[in-house]
Amino acid sequence: MAIWEWVLEAYARPGVPQATLTLQDAHGQNTSFLLWAVWAEVKDPALLARAAEATRAWDATALTPLRNVRRALKPPLPPFADGAREALREEVKTLELATERLLMETLAGLVDAKGGAHALEALEAASQAWGNAAPANALADLASALG
Repeated sequence: MAIWEWVLEAYARPGVPQATLTLQDAHGQNTSFLLWAVWAEVKDPALLARAAEATRAWDATALTPLRNVRRALKPPLPPFADGAREALREEVKTLELATERLLMETLAGLVDAKGGAHALEALEAASQAWGNAAPANALADLASALG
């Protein structure tokens, strides 16, 4: 299955959105990177390092700025009309998703063959490669939600 289709199915599973948000906001993880690692079943440190470097660059260049704009547009901003602000926020959200999709598809292109790691093993290796590893229970929550 193509990575983007897999990601959309994964996000539809109970517990996945909350687990990824916790890993992102409370533990500084990049959820696209983590999900890619699970999809690719990767635990190879060299591949994880290359993918983390690419993810950090894309995150800084495109994803974080768009996410910040989307979040900034959430509350009312008088004198701007709420409807117009909300419509713009939805457009930014669409761009943010396109940015995530491009990242995921680019990372998928780094994989010649799936690595055979189970979800929790891939998450632990990816979290370690990202830098400050997330707590084991937060990674286990995502692995469990992914099934």
